[in-house]
Amino acid sequence: MNNLPKILESNATIRFQDCDPFNHLNNASYINYFMNHREDMLITAYNIDIYKMARKDGKSWVVGTNQIAYLRPALLMEEVILQSQLLHYTQSELFVEMRMYNNDKSHLKAILWSSFVHFNLINQQRETHTNDFIKLFESVKNPLDTLSFENRIKSIKTPKPKV
Repeated sequence: MNNLPKILESNATIRFQDCDPFNHLNNASYINYFMNHREDMLITAYNIDIYKMARKDGKSWVVGTNQIAYLRPALLMEEVILQSQLLHYTQSELFVEMRMYNNDKSHLKAILWSSFVHFNLINQQRETHTNDFIKLFESVKNPLDTLSFENRIKSIKTPKPKV
């Protein structure tokens, strides 16, 4: 598990049906792009198919909270890069940051913090992560210096001093 990536990355093209009349990605559609990225990359990087788990074991993760900041518009047919990383976890919850950049990563377009609750779909209650999941999470977690979304956004918007 030591060789697993801590930052997951994929590409996407902003599609017509997801845009507003100004050819900007619709605010609600950002979350769809982020969630599709995360679901696809969990399968690719960690061999975790949350839908297969739900069908087979009756367990998966549900979104607990979302916090999003829109920094620059994503435009119709623009190629973007999506990244995500596990910030921290508890016995039954995951905290993930997801970012959308332009195609050369020179401009951050949006940032999303999501919490995911491990959930037993059969019993309709919170579920505790298995030891195998805890080992995986420990090997891929990639924390930040802050646990505050507002501070994270502030640090992104603050110009870096030129040295």
